[in-house]
Amino acid sequence: MSGGTEASGERSIATAGAIRQALTGDGVVAHYVETSLTLPPEALELPLEAPPNLVNLPERTGLFIGRESELARLDASFEGTGGVVVQAVHGLGGIGKSTLAAKWAAGRTGAYNPVWWITAETPDDLRAGLADLAVALQPALRDALSPQARGERAVRWLAEHEGWLLVLDNVSDPADVRQLLGRTTGGRFLITTRRASGWHGIAEPLSLDVLELPQAVELFERIHGGTAEGVEELCAELGCLPLAVEQAAAYCAEARITPAAYRELLARSPERVFASGAEGADGEQTVARVWRVTMDRLADTPVAERILRVIAWWAPDGIPRTYLDPLADAADVTEALRRLAAHSMISLREDGTVSVHRLVQAVARAGEGAEEAYDEAARLLVVHGWPCEDDAVWIAHVADLVGFFDMSRTPPEILTLVPMYFGDHAPSHDQAIERYERALERAERYLEPRSRITVAVRRRLADRCWAAGDHDRASRLLTRNLTASSMAFGSKAPETIETGTALARIRLQRGDLSFGLSRATISARHAERTLGEDSAEALRAHAVMAEGWRLKALAKPRRSARTAVTEIERLLEKAVRAQGEAGEAALHLLWTLGEVRETAGDLAGAIQVTEEYLHRRPVPDDGVDTQGLLARERLDALRGKAGEQDAGGPGRP
Repeated sequence: MSGGTEASGERSIATAGAIRQALTGDGVVAHYVETSLTLPPEALELPLEAPPNLVNLPERTGLFIGRESELARLDASFEGTGGVVVQAVHGLGGIGKSTLAAKWAAGRTGAYNPVWWITAETPDDLRAGLADLAVALQPALRDALSPQARGERAVRWLAEHEGWLLVLDNVSDPADVRQLLGRTTGGRFLITTRRASGWHGIAEPLSLDVLELPQAVELFERIHGGTAEGVEELCAELGCLPLAVEQAAAYCAEARITPAAYRELLARSPERVFASGAEGADGEQTVARVWRVTMDRLADTPVAERILRVIAWWAPDGIPRTYLDPLADAADVTEALRRLAAHSMISLREDGTVSVHRLVQAVARAGEGAEEAYDEAARLLVVHGWPCEDDAVWIAHVADLVGFFDMSRTPPEILTLVPMYFGDHAPSHDQAIERYERALERAERYLEPRSRITVAVRRRLADRCWAAGDHDRASRLLTRNLTASSMAFGSKAPETIETGTALARIRLQRGDLSFGLSRATISARHAERTLGEDSAEALRAHAVMAEGWRLKALAKPRRSARTAVTEIERLLEKAVRAQGEAGEAALHLLWTLGEVRETAGDLAGAIQVTEEYLHRRPVPDDGVDTQGLLARERLDALRGKAGEQDAGGPGRP
């Protein structure tokens, strides 16, 4: 061949330029199929404006109820001019986010063009919705460009125009729309999402709550076709969640059953009821299905579902986060709570508690493993039942828990603690004693006789018996408690020390000074060695010891008063080291010391101590210083008595 290009060998080919096809071999056949694409002229340029009245909205506004404040907030947010504005309406699945967005957008078709609705649950959904928008803007592009190219063209048009409204419905993750939002500089986005977090810097969040009860009733009656007895009770049980109310109203109308009958079905088979919709309704839009989708997204955080299945058995509000600590390590529990809140399945309150909708609880209680989840919820309440930071909160959750199974499944610790806490708040001694007796009977029947809970109940009963005047029974109960506590926890355990101190106080008040003082001294020694000289248990024991010495001084002044002064002064030094001169323990001992010095005949010493007491004692915040008045009266009496002695008078009694 010319040009210096050569080929050698059988059937070889040489070329000096581009060739379209080269074939060698016997019987080789070449087929050519050529296609061409002719683009319409408008495909090369973006349309200058959208077709008039370009609207794509779902028909969701016919059953719209209430939400005046939320509509007003959307009005205020979107009324500004210039720049892109993004609002993200978030809330629990079924709470009415899409209905609110459709209602607001339907009223703005005269202000924006286009007004376009895109279901954006996944990135693919979003791309498909944008591709459809491109076709609506330029119908000739339907078959001319790929869906990907059409979607890109729609984004370009949005970026170069203003005055449009795009509703992105049911966005799962802020990251899915971040790029789209970043490429536009004008127009309006209204987003609905279950994600409560992740919108910082890209959208202004608007939290949506359930309907008010009258609004929920109105919604039910509008769907049902009229009033029905028991509607308010049903709506309240459904937590006024719009989707649940709609689902119930349609089911009641179609099945010809009353709201009360629906409640009975709900109590027996919540998982079936929440999964059942009326004929012809969207099967994907049932309470069970909507929340199952959310939980599927949380499958990579197994502690989240575990938490949800546990709190399903408790009261829906005021759940202390600390109750959930035993479920996993702190980081896993925190992450699970964060994700549940981010997907609007729970709410995390500023006071450190968790709230969950009643219907979320009902769905979480349904299905396999319900009894195991109940047992775990009960076990956690036992863990936090004693000691208990707030017995009223604890009882509120127990009250919900015990309503789901018969009492035979309720842990005995709970059966014991409930009447005990009710006894704590009883208005009279008789009522308190009755409840403590019931608690003690259960504790001694179901728990170890020496368990911490049994000891606590017996102690409360002893205190109430003493306050009611049954001193013998109080002493017997505390004596039994001291033995049980010593054997169960050891003689130096805080429970044993405290019980010994209480028994010493009662025996002193009954006149058994020798036993009372000895028992208080033992408690003080154990508390100092085990818990420290400045511990509350040690200071309480010191106070009882001082009372014992005061009573001995009164009983035998000549023999015991001087020793009592010395012993109380020693205890006072310890109290000052522990709390300072103005500490409660030190002031109490200072007062007792003044009494004992008077008993010993040392009026000058008693006056000095009482003056010191007045000097150290802080004035109460409310200004009502009753104890200060008593101290001044005592000081006047001591000075008068000392003056009479100096004058050789008989003195005061």
